[in-house]
Amino acid sequence: MKSQLLYNALVINEGTSFTGSVLIGSGLIQAVFKGPVPESVLNNSDVLDVSNKWLMPGVIDDHVHFREPGLTHKADMATESLAALAGGVTSFMDMPNTVPQTTTIQAWEEKMNLAASKSLANYAFYLGATNENLSEIRKADFNRICGVKVFLGSSTGNMLVDNEKTLGNIFRSVPALVAVHAESEDIIQANKQAYLKQAGGVLSVRFHPLIRSSEACYASAARAVDLASQYQTNLHLLHVSTARELALFENKPLSDKQITAEVCVSHLWFDDTAYDWQGNAIKCNPAIKTTEDRTALRNAVASGLIDIIATDHAPHLWSEKQGDYLKAASGCPSIQFSLLLMLDLAAQGLFTKETVVGRMCHAPAIRFRIDRRGFIRQGYHADLVIINPDISWTLSENQILSKCAWSPFVNQCFHHAIYQTYLNGRLVVDNGVYTGVRASENLQFLSSNT
Repeated sequence: MKSQLLYNALVINEGTSFTGSVLIGSGLIQAVFKGPVPESVLNNSDVLDVSNKWLMPGVIDDHVHFREPGLTHKADMATESLAALAGGVTSFMDMPNTVPQTTTIQAWEEKMNLAASKSLANYAFYLGATNENLSEIRKADFNRICGVKVFLGSSTGNMLVDNEKTLGNIFRSVPALVAVHAESEDIIQANKQAYLKQAGGVLSVRFHPLIRSSEACYASAARAVDLASQYQTNLHLLHVSTARELALFENKPLSDKQITAEVCVSHLWFDDTAYDWQGNAIKCNPAIKTTEDRTALRNAVASGLIDIIATDHAPHLWSEKQGDYLKAASGCPSIQFSLLLMLDLAAQGLFTKETVVGRMCHAPAIRFRIDRRGFIRQGYHADLVIINPDISWTLSENQILSKCAWSPFVNQCFHHAIYQTYLNGRLVVDNGVYTGVRASENLQFLSSNT
């Protein structure tokens, strides 16, 4: 079988862009060519001319909720991994707040078995922390498990860890990356009671960023940073949503960082003025906050203060997002459009397309020590995305692949499109259409993420 040559693209990789070609075969990148390709390679390969298109590594999303097992009326591994591939996301790391919760090695193994039969994209799963499961965490093989998820604020699934002794033991003894949802439950509950009283018991979604406030985020994030500093924990702060939290991070090379930060697409795209027209559709935890917060987050992506862009892809049925603000579910789907949204922000000059690739592809691979993914390098797995940069199109509901079948980005005009997605060297999405090829693998992690 001949190797495939992706010929004459603009290759975006490792902080630069150049006209080049990538040879793939046996699931791997066999060669990367800058400029001319040897005649022997051209004559002995299946050549796909992708002139005037962009070629980049597949996106690695370190923060998704695919809802399986137990919540498959909202989403499942097959539907959401297909949406991921259609959006150029070739690998995902799924959170533990499913039913049952992924808080034991047995539950984690069962989830891996589900993914082996159902996931269309490469996969990995966090082990969730509780107030009682430290013994399970200590049994974990962190060459196969991407990290430990700790909820310092309650969210969907109510996995709040609030026992001080347990927290100390987790931060002290876990030989892996600890990923934290940081919101102070005490502050949130106090805010909720105060605003309920002020508003006479009826709250609109406009109160969401006031209840799940900047103070609640900063207090909890600072606490996590203090614990990590005390115990030298490998800490990853998820979905940073405020300017104030940025003071907790250092701007230095990612490989030198003990504490890293993730921002989600929704917090980079929307600000609190969008509640007026999106309503509960953009209700997520932590809340989308002010224009000033959004600007600070965008600048932190550009500067490198924020390390990773993810989605926190969290599908709910549209019916579950309706009604009273306090009852409406928190979370929204975004994985199918995350890369395109970030490329559109780059086109606006907020950061570069090379930065987008750095934060969505390279940085997750480095931070989680993923084996041979996230870069266009010889010998790496051929997870690749080809972008058409010269097209404008408007999203309609019938193009949504997530099972929940809605998106806050309906009617959004995009200025890039996913042309093709390759997974482990095989074409899985072609012009927006799934090819029927299953090529997914479980992610492998070098050493113990320490």
